[in-house]
Amino acid sequence: MEYMATFFTHFGAIKYKRFLASMDIIAETMPVPRKYSSNCGIGVKFSTTQDIRQLISEDIEKIFALQDDKDLLIYDNS
Repeated sequence: MEYMATFFTHFGAIKYKRFLASMDIIAETMPVPRKYSSNCGIGVKFSTTQDIRQLISEDIEKIFALQDDKDLLIYDNS
């Protein structure tokens, strides 16, 4: 499944991308559309089959599951 994580800070997004890389999960930092977040503006898009609950960190504001042209909010820490 493909996900988009938004963050409270730019540093949180960079740190999370490094965390995913340490777990051999390919991730990409990218600008976040305003419909997802009004905070730092940088998000991390990644794809994994792991249980997403294992990948949640305190830096994450929200996580969206991206599927079939629908973006489902699956985690909200705001």
